Amino acid sequence: MGNALRGDAARWMGLAALSGAIAGAGLQPLGWWWLALAGFGGLVWLVARVPGRAGRVAWAGGFGYFAAGLNWIVEPFLIDVARDGWMAPFALIGLPSGLALFWALAGWIAGRWRLGGVGFALMLTLAELARGHVLTGFPWATPGQIWIDHAPAQAAALFGQYGLTLATLLVAAGLAALRPVPVVLAAGLVAAGFGYGQWRLSLPEPPAFAAPEGVTVRLVQPAAEQGLKWDADEAQVFFQRQLDFTKAGPRVDLTIWPETSIPYTLEDYPDLAPMIAGAARGGAVALGIQRLEPGEGGEWRFFNSLVVLGPGGARLASYDKHHLVPFGEYIPGGDWLMDLTGIGAFAAQAGNAYTAGTAPAVITPAPDLGRILPLICYEAVFPQDLRVPGARADWLLQVTNDAWFGTLTGPFQHAAQARLRAVEQGLPLVRVANTGVSAVYDARGRVVAELPFGQPGWLDAQVPGALPMTPYARWGEWFVLAALTVMLAGLALSRLRGRGRIGA
Repeated sequence: MGNALRGDAARWMGLAALSGAIAGAGLQPLGWWWLALAGFGGLVWLVARVPGRAGRVAWAGGFGYFAAGLNWIVEPFLIDVARDGWMAPFALIGLPSGLALFWALAGWIAGRWRLGGVGFALMLTLAELARGHVLTGFPWATPGQIWIDHAPAQAAALFGQYGLTLATLLVAAGLAALRPVPVVLAAGLVAAGFGYGQWRLSLPEPPAFAAPEGVTVRLVQPAAEQGLKWDADEAQVFFQRQLDFTKAGPRVDLTIWPETSIPYTLEDYPDLAPMIAGAARGGAVALGIQRLEPGEGGEWRFFNSLVVLGPGGARLASYDKHHLVPFGEYIPGGDWLMDLTGIGAFAAQAGNAYTAGTAPAVITPAPDLGRILPLICYEAVFPQDLRVPGARADWLLQVTNDAWFGTLTGPFQHAAQARLRAVEQGLPLVRVANTGVSAVYDARGRVVAELPFGQPGWLDAQVPGALPMTPYARWGEWFVLAALTVMLAGLALSRLRGRGRIGA
């Protein structure tokens, strides 16, 4: 009997994992939203059918979804296979397993309180909100991201990616009900999303930034292979390539190099800044660098930074990345461990990890360049990192090195999420990546200009104009939280009334 029960549970979990993997097809570069809805619908159906095992089934669905969608996580361990390759299987299993715990909690609560498919959709939306914030957050591959390349993504201007996630999961719950009315309502919600998106995309474009002259930017894509990026000989080749791209063609207002675009620090090599500025022939240059700064005890601290150079190499503005990658750019608790034990191997204060900047910030390198909100690498996947007090930015600038993510899925998912930030904020986005995707997007997330992926090159483009502040930019997650509160309250009241009738 026990073996039969265990076998039955394994079948449910296997089906859930398969449903999750199918849902992963909605993420970039496939973007098959229709198949993703089928996968999410299958998972909701499974969770609703086995409330006593809902937590385990939801975990299995989450594991399948994240294993399929985040398969790029093995790529960093394949840069040096001899040294790091053994860790790749653990990463491919460990990250999906951990992220799926949020889904397991949503499933357990929905099953414990017999909330059904709609209840699971609501709890899973809450779980995704938590995943984007807990332990510094990791909101990569939220279900709402299946719409990034399609018209319904325009609804993110109203209620952001978590609103898209809520709508997506409610559609899945309607399909999972397998009854005419819920299925029709689900189809109607999808149709409304496409209708609103097409209408918004048909509206007139705002004039280009600083029209009529405008601001012309140059995207520099060196295509430095990650395995060679820090090699002493190859580093000089990549540096010269970026210099040559900066010198080429007509003078532009701002030339942009990607994250950590040079392996040298400007503090150690004072001739570099004038050399780079000279290549721009009077234009400004924004480049991703590693910045050094002396600490209070005389030690050096490292920052992952963006600096804007003007004529002669003068620093016009700078920004330090404030949302660092745990275990990639710093070790959580590293400074605390050094203070407690004196072990500084993992401490940012000892120069053995990056130090976080203070906060997101809008920079104004020069009046003619406008107000720029810089994002370094995966800061662009956090909607909350774009809500900055004070004057609104005129445009967004992301510099990144996506060579870590391989060439199949990771770079395209990263770029797609950055596009969603443009839609949410109603601001144009300029994105410069070491190997790509390097592109200019308008304030509705559409591609204006793009460099070929994986190839060295440069591209000149004008910065598009901004739209008026969107409802999401003004109110953030309040709409989603209010909607979840009302729907959960209504569901709870319905359950209580049902129990009252049974007991009468």
